Amino acid sequence: MEQQELSFNCRARYHKIGNITPATRQIWIVLHGYGQLAQYFIQKFKILEEHQICIIAPEGLSRFYLEDVTSRMQSGNNRVGATWMTKENRIMDIENYVEYLNILYHREVGSTNTIPVTILGFSQGCATASRWVTDGKIKFQRLILWAGVFPPDMNFEKSHTLKGKETFLVYGKSDPFINDSRFAEMKSISSTLGIEPALVEFEGKHDIDSKTLLKFT
Repeated sequence: MEQQELSFNCRARYHKIGNITPATRQIWIVLHGYGQLAQYFIQKFKILEEHQICIIAPEGLSRFYLEDVTSRMQSGNNRVGATWMTKENRIMDIENYVEYLNILYHREVGSTNTIPVTILGFSQGCATASRWVTDGKIKFQRLILWAGVFPPDMNFEKSHTLKGKETFLVYGKSDPFINDSRFAEMKSISSTLGIEPALVEFEGKHDIDSKTLLKFT
């Protein structure tokens, strides 16, 4: 058996709060975590709109039911989530979402934009954001990894794209997914990249904290 590949045009959706106007102070592109949908994830950032910040939330290209068939039949819960990638055919998924995000960026932000751009990844979205910005085809001023860390397989040869950028690691003190092992991993990868992300912590778990969010306005 031989695997084959093909290319075709694909449609994707994203959500947006606010518009980019001469009064816009910042543009944020926020990438959700595993099992989330952009339309709900973006609501966590609505507080930024009153600070003249435009928020754009892309959505992972793969969606799935959050419960299996048996559980859904018993509970009636048909909730759907999205993911950026899994371990299956992961390289192709990464290439696809990077291309999708580049197209979205140039459609919404453009190549002549002078408004500061923040890229924020939450949880699984941290790996997505990291791979995307190191692809080197977009302009941004700040990278925020929220409740997640750099992926160990990111392209270190393109790490120069992070030089001179503001980089932050934000996490809740009670986040069960951020522990000593993850901090050690982050420190090791950051050292290889030649950067030192600023650490920002808050009282909370694996979620977006509004008060902490406002520190970046």
